Amino acid sequence: MKVLVIGNGGREHALAWKLKESKSVDKIYMARGNGGTEDFCENLDIDPTDIEKLLAFAVENKIDLTVVGPEDPLCAGIVDAFNEKGLRVFGPNKACARFEKSKEFTKIFLEKYSIPTAKYKSFESYDHAEKGLEEFSYPLVVKADGLCFGKGVIICRDRDEAVDALEKIFKDKIFGDQGNTVVIEEFLTGEEASVLCLVSNNKLFPLERAKDHKQIFDGDKGPNTGGVGTYSPVSASPKLEKNLEKIYKQIEDGLNKEGLHYSGILFVGFMIEDDMPKVLEFNVRFGDPETEVLMPRLDVDLYELLNKTIDGKLERDDIRWKDETCLTVIMCSGGYPGSYEKGKLIEGLDKVDKDIIVFHNGTKKTDDLYTNGGRVLSITALGKNLEEARKKAYDNVERISFEGAYYRKDIGSK
Repeated sequence: MKVLVIGNGGREHALAWKLKESKSVDKIYMARGNGGTEDFCENLDIDPTDIEKLLAFAVENKIDLTVVGPEDPLCAGIVDAFNEKGLRVFGPNKACARFEKSKEFTKIFLEKYSIPTAKYKSFESYDHAEKGLEEFSYPLVVKADGLCFGKGVIICRDRDEAVDALEKIFKDKIFGDQGNTVVIEEFLTGEEASVLCLVSNNKLFPLERAKDHKQIFDGDKGPNTGGVGTYSPVSASPKLEKNLEKIYKQIEDGLNKEGLHYSGILFVGFMIEDDMPKVLEFNVRFGDPETEVLMPRLDVDLYELLNKTIDGKLERDDIRWKDETCLTVIMCSGGYPGSYEKGKLIEGLDKVDKDIIVFHNGTKKTDDLYTNGGRVLSITALGKNLEEARKKAYDNVERISFEGAYYRKDIGSK
């Protein structure tokens, strides 16, 4: 079987790496892939958002399964376009992808079906939003409504910071048209957790949880990023499990009542306090870096799992996990998530232990390997417990270098 994986980050690298294990998969194409995926895949010079070219390639090469990594092509309707040509593709259709395309759409859904979430209001102008701040206490959260590559959420400690955030989004247009609508939310306290759910014919099948570290500096300080480290599994009390299951059922009921047909991944971001979860956000694709710790722990054939999901035949027993902890530390370019330079020579990968998995987030290979993004490498380790996985990962991070390299020192330390 031939598989096409769309995307070029660590998430897509991890998916392709896991698909390669399948006895059913003979060939993997990546669009565009990165400096790490070309070692075992054929990288294609096709932009992940160029649906027309991707579709033409899939038809011409008789691709058996396409797996869509990033949100942009999903929100643009790539699944609908492939389905119209009778091609098998893993991911939600355009109607369901609105859960990521619009934070306002998600908040309306959550409120309509009584799913626990933060109090919010949405605004379409600076003046109305600035006045709306009076309805909230501090800290609060300002969110650009659209796709902002994980950077559209600003935590504001006082009114001055909130006004500044609104000015940057509405007046300075730092997120372009993705900030034409702004959602203001109450600030939730607790422990943040991510749950990726396979969704098969509107039925949710939660994968094991991962703990993501989003802020750039140690101690969860500094601006938000797309995620700079994570580990799995994350334990939960029986009370929390029961409350999570209730939310999954509410989501299923909501999908059915809205007449949606969801197939693919639903990423649910939670804030949990005293075993009471509230939904922070929905995303409609595999999380990054969560995928980098889930794929090494997954103890089944990913190709078969995705096909069962598409066919509406998935059962809970189809999903099994290794009894190990996995942790990944992301090495970033200096300056990320702000401005940073690309093209820095990466050295030391030949010194990494054989049982360490290095997923490439933003690299490019010519004669040598160079940085090509804000998040560069995910150094991933399996261990019998969190402490062992953490030690193995950090021991190997120290062997890798490039100019300006930065990484958090406290991933998995809590």
